Amino acid sequence: MKYNFDEMIDRTTTDSIKWSPKHLKENFGDEKSLPMWIADMDFRAPQPVIDTLIKRAEHGIFGYGHQSEAFLDSLIAWQERRNGWTIEREWILYTPGIIPALNFIVQSFCIPGDKIIVQSPVYYPFYNIIQNNGCHVVENKLKLKELKYEMDFDQLEDLVKDSRTKLLFLCSPHNPTGRVWTHKELIKLGRICIDNDVMIVSDEIHSDLIYEGHTHIPFAKISDEFANHSIICTSPTKTFNLAGLHVSNIIVKNRKNRNILKHRLETMDIDPGSFATVAQIAAYNEGEEWLSQLLNYLQGNIELIESFVNKRLSGVKFIKPEGTYLAWLDFTELFENYKVLEQFMQSKAKLALDEGYIFGSGGEGFERINFACSRELLKDALERIEKSINLIRGTTISPSS
Repeated sequence: MKYNFDEMIDRTTTDSIKWSPKHLKENFGDEKSLPMWIADMDFRAPQPVIDTLIKRAEHGIFGYGHQSEAFLDSLIAWQERRNGWTIEREWILYTPGIIPALNFIVQSFCIPGDKIIVQSPVYYPFYNIIQNNGCHVVENKLKLKELKYEMDFDQLEDLVKDSRTKLLFLCSPHNPTGRVWTHKELIKLGRICIDNDVMIVSDEIHSDLIYEGHTHIPFAKISDEFANHSIICTSPTKTFNLAGLHVSNIIVKNRKNRNILKHRLETMDIDPGSFATVAQIAAYNEGEEWLSQLLNYLQGNIELIESFVNKRLSGVKFIKPEGTYLAWLDFTELFENYKVLEQFMQSKAKLALDEGYIFGSGGEGFERINFACSRELLKDALERIEKSINLIRGTTISPSS
């Protein structure tokens, strides 16, 4: 089946937070702003998923769900097929999303006052999760060299020596920079953490969205030792645009750690919903062709951004993603003040974007753009930026410009 990713689909009447006129007005200043912020796609899910959900809805009974063998086996087969990683059914714990999972993990393995390392600029909910549970954020800031981010291992070695440091949140692939970490990088990070009794919690929600020339490596696949000192967070939601169905699978090989986390989940009485289970099964078992076509389309969007920035957005730098559908653009040459940049995007370009500064240290002056949309929409966004920049060129860029 040939999928049409150029199709423009109206989402304004579907209670989509991304496209809600009310949300856009309250948070970005204009209900007609073009929304390219939160990380969900403007594409229809794979047809087998849609057909499965329709069939399930027609059944008409929506009682309590559970992790069926088919549900677990769909994930196991997917990881084996896509990543060459063999996992067992008993390792898999269900949660209604990775953000809830990270909260449960912090509550299970930390006490207030403990420290958790993040590699900034990084997915901003990490900060709220850590702080809302009474822990302290410790930033291991990534280094940007020649438009590519690298881990600062020297600083990491100092940070893990603090006995209150219990966890490291690894974003793999990294959001927002788009890095797909290499085997060598993961081994070095793992060795530093494990030798200092710091558990690695790897958020791998974007792990199926990898571009040619790069390979995602599940952290726990590297060795039994790495598997026993880590928790891997996975989900079909980013891959197949199923975020509203609330499903994620947390993979914990270490039995002791798994039982601790499982007990926490049982106290919350969390079970998968009727639609979540069948959607995952259909997506993992029948969605691979859709994903292949999606990646080709997203690659074309990356090429559009790269060409447009290089030819028409002088002073802007594009950090080309190796994975994810998120573009990370550097505007620091044009805007010394990141708040002025934010005002510019909202009031001049009429774009609703995720501002770089919300991702923590090192994100100031950057913008994250979700390019999982039609090429026409993406071109519109880029042209808005170009037109707005051209209007202010030759003048001082200030709040009153």
